This record gives sequence, structure tokens and C-alpha cells, in this order.
Amino acid sequence: MTLDGRRAVTVLSGFLGSGKTTLLRRYLSAQGGAGIAVIINEFGAVGVDHHLIRMVEERSVLLQGGCVCCSRREDLVQTLRELLDLEQSGALPPLRQVVIETSGIADPVPVLFTLATDPVLKHHFAPASVVVTLDALNAATQIERQPEVRKQIIAADRLVVTKTDLAPREAVSRSRMRVRQLNPTARITVSCLGDGFDVLEPAIGIDRAEAIGQAGALQPDADAASLHKDVQATALGFSAPLDWPAFGVWLGMLLQARGPDVLRIKGLLDIGDAGPVVMNVAQHVVHPPEHLPGWPADAHRSYLVFITRGIDPARISESLETFQRAGGRPDLSVTRLS
Repeated sequence: MTLDGRRAVTVLSGFLGSGKTTLLRRYLSAQGGAGIAVIINEFGAVGVDHHLIRMVEERSVLLQGGCVCCSRREDLVQTLRELLDLEQSGALPPLRQVVIETSGIADPVPVLFTLATDPVLKHHFAPASVVVTLDALNAATQIERQPEVRKQIIAADRLVVTKTDLAPREAVSRSRMRVRQLNPTARITVSCLGDGFDVLEPAIGIDRAEAIGQAGALQPDADAASLHKDVQATALGFSAPLDWPAFGVWLGMLLQARGPDVLRIKGLLDIGDAGPVVMNVAQHVVHPPEHLPGWPADAHRSYLVFITRGIDPARISESLETFQRAGGRPDLSVTRLS
């Protein structure tokens, strides 16, 4: 709760693959999840991160199929109102914090605008802070090439430089300097493997909605819906377990040929084990696959979600199916789920 009795809302943003979910998992594990609700926005028809969050926190809600800075703001309003109804009816314990994890290409500002202007939400929820993660390995390129990253940095109250165990010290220093140029007032935390997660703790000083609203800074762009027109989200399903070595060869060739245009690959893969393998790829960085002990209750088959710029989804599915059939899965078929 805030000082005036409203529930604190922390907006967790950052580009695709910058470590938002890792930071959130560490925070929820430390907090025990008491009094915290999580809303996860996925760009694409199939979500993945909420399966990982449920390993430490059961009250997670998934918004999928769009970006909360554009087409999904009505869903965000509805979800927050439903959480409020559940709490007031006693179905949920008292909420002290809501964490909204935006999609990797979201601008946090329209989320704040929604909280500040909705006639119901503004009386019950107070924006506490915008926390943005920035991948030290790719920060220089992403800031230069991705306008979403620059908007996220400018909106941040707290910025977490991640993957510092993988990046040279000079890259970390350059990331901090570039952040300071774009946002001189943000509190910068250098994080390794999700430490520094305490930045997600609510810290409300001034009333953000009032202060920023008076300055007019919360007004969303008129053409926000067209901001991501060159970004495509494609989900693929598979009729049988995948051949793991063939998949690795295919993935390596894809990233070598089109790495900068492959913004994100996430999914659950059946490779014949008891549980799925969680795939997590951000541009040319392939995170170590994570094996789950069993399939989540709402996911029983393999799927991969691709977020790309300028790549024909049909070519992705056709090439992956070709490699699988050549690698020992002659009967496997790849289908477009979205």
C-alpha cells in the first residue's frame, strides 16, 4: 500500500531478452509472493514467461497477443479491476503491490497514463516506479537501432544494467554513460544473474500521476499503434518431439544469417524428456535451456514464439520443418498457431 492507502504499481520494462523475468523471479522468491500480484504482457499469441513466474508465484495473470502500450490497454484496465474485485470480495488477500511486466517492445508511458486517467483505477492504484532492464551485452546496438529502448530508458525511475557477468567492464561503463545521457535522474543498478532485485520494492515519494500529468508528459503518442508495424510475432506448434541436434543446427544458421532481426525466440520444446525445455533467445544471445520437471497445466505440447523484424514467418516454419525431417523426424510437421 502507498501512504494514501492505494496499492502500489511497479512497471517492469526493458527490451526483449534484457532480464526482466529473471529479476522478477528473484524478487518474488525473496518476498514469498505475499500480497503481490503479477501481470505479464506478451507480444504474441502464446505466452511463456508466466510459466516461469508460477514456479515462485501463483497469482500471475497473462495478457497476450499485443502490447500494453498499444492494443492491450483495455485488457490491462479490466485485469486490474478484476484483481480489485477479488481482493475486496476476500478471494484474494490484501494487495500491497502489483507488478506489471510489459512486453519487450512496450513504451511504459501509456501504462502510466492509463493508471492516472482511468476513473476507477486512479483511486485504488498508484504508480510507484518504472523499473527498466538494459542488457549490457547489447545496449549500444539496441539504443542505436531500437527506438523502444530509448523510450524505456527515458521513462525509467530505476534502471538495471543486466548480464554484467557476460559483458566486458568497458561495455557496462558505456551502458551507464549512455543511460545518463538519456535520463540523468534515473537510479542505476548494476545486476548480475538477477541480483539487485530490491529495485522492484515500491518506493513512492511524489505522486507520479499528478506530477507528470501536470507536465503533460504522460500523453501517449497519437501513432502508438503503428510504432511496431514492422515487428511480427509468430507462434509455431509441432506434431511430435523435436530432434534436438537438428534444432540446434537450424537455430545457429538462423541467428548467423538474420541475428539482428530475430528479436526474441521463446517457447517450450518437447525433446522426449518428462518435461519441456524452455528456450530463450534474444537476438544472438542463446540462454542456457532450462528443463522443467513436468509440463505446465495449460501447456501440453511444443511451441515456439518468434518476434522478428522483416522475416517472412512462412520461411521460418518451412526451414525448421525441413531441418527436423532431415535430422530424424520424417513425420514431424510444423504448424502456424498465429
